[in-house]
Amino acid sequence: MRRFSASLLVALALAPLTAMAQGSYQLAVLKYNGGGDWYGNPSAVPNLVKFCNQQLGMTINPEVPVVEVGSPDLFTYPFVHMTGHGNVVFSAQEAQNLRNYLIGGGFLHISDNYGMDPYIRPMMKRVFPELEFVELPFAHGIYHQKFNFTQGLPKVHEHDGKPPRGYGLFWEGRLVCFYDLECDLGDGWEDPGVHGDSEATRTKALQMGANIVRYAFSGAEN
Repeated sequence: MRRFSASLLVALALAPLTAMAQGSYQLAVLKYNGGGDWYGNPSAVPNLVKFCNQQLGMTINPEVPVVEVGSPDLFTYPFVHMTGHGNVVFSAQEAQNLRNYLIGGGFLHISDNYGMDPYIRPMMKRVFPELEFVELPFAHGIYHQKFNFTQGLPKVHEHDGKPPRGYGLFWEGRLVCFYDLECDLGDGWEDPGVHGDSEATRTKALQMGANIVRYAFSGAEN
């Protein structure tokens, strides 16, 4: 499990690591301003949590809360998921809060639900002006946790005929944000009837999601 830094551990509502071991820790969905549908894919993260508990032997609380970018409650959750199709706006306070959270040991997974890319990139620049998204090579550890993805991200939905791509933001050598593009990974976690995806497609999406969660909790430096 990831070792959180002192700054995250002393934040207002962070659950202690002993509580995490008892299954009281949670993954959360990030709520943001700007009009984008942060609430898209409502069954996605609950299904991912269930899969991680079953396949990785984790004990994540099955309840998935919503947390606002600028809220002190953000520090309660070691892993937050963000998705949507459109506009994203972070205020200066929200960008600073998210920065503090990520530097302090938190992890952000962004899943572009198609159409989010032109908005999320400048907003993450507000969070980390000094950093650039780096495309992760297929050999990166996030693709090789319990499940091996030798060609990187699985393709869940087709839009523009482009391959799926995975990007990261690294703070002092640690991956603090993973961003999947042209993939629709979160769609693949949804209930079977939502998008009509095959069981094979859903399984691959959930396996990749489990890899992300496992990597985030491993404390890996690269």
